[in-house]
Amino acid sequence: MHICWAALNGHVEILKYAHENGCPWEEDTCQHAAKNGHLECLKYAHENGCPWDEYTCCLAARNGHLDCLKYAHKNGCPWDEKTCLFAAENGHLDCLKYAYENACDWNEGTCTVAADNGHLECLKYAHENGCQWDEDTCCLAAWNGHLEVLQYAHENGCPWDKNTCGFAAACGRLECLKYAHENGCPWDEET
Repeated sequence: MHICWAALNGHVEILKYAHENGCPWEEDTCQHAAKNGHLECLKYAHENGCPWDEYTCCLAARNGHLDCLKYAHKNGCPWDEKTCLFAAENGHLDCLKYAYENACDWNEGTCTVAADNGHLECLKYAHENGCQWDEDTCCLAAWNGHLEVLQYAHENGCPWDKNTCGFAAACGRLECLKYAHENGCPWDEET
């Protein structure tokens, strides 16, 4: 039996039975519980000695399970910049805010994935709170046709380069290409 499957599917009674009858913990049991938002499974596993790592927080944040993220963090589960990155990637602003406000690290990848996936509110929050960004933020917004995201990033000082125009052209994102070109973004023959 894979005890982590019970956690993945929220079967806390099965998780209890298996553990109480000698089934060993798997290292990803807590991850699976957090990934699908099964707080009772996460609590039971943790309170009964199941190991966890930063991916428990990452997967809770990725899937928007703020209650699992809070529980894990408050009970000493480690986290790292991937927690913020995964929250921003899927537009879970509440998880992003919680992580940042509780001293979770972030890096330019947080802005990049928010832009890549069109999550303007996550991008705004990260930028307004000092998260770094780079040319990839504009490039990936253009690549995926997220004009509002591209506009926000550019208007707020995010750097761009010829790849912004190139990616917009390659993916048929005319509005992004027009905006970038008309606002001074460089391009070349590859565009």
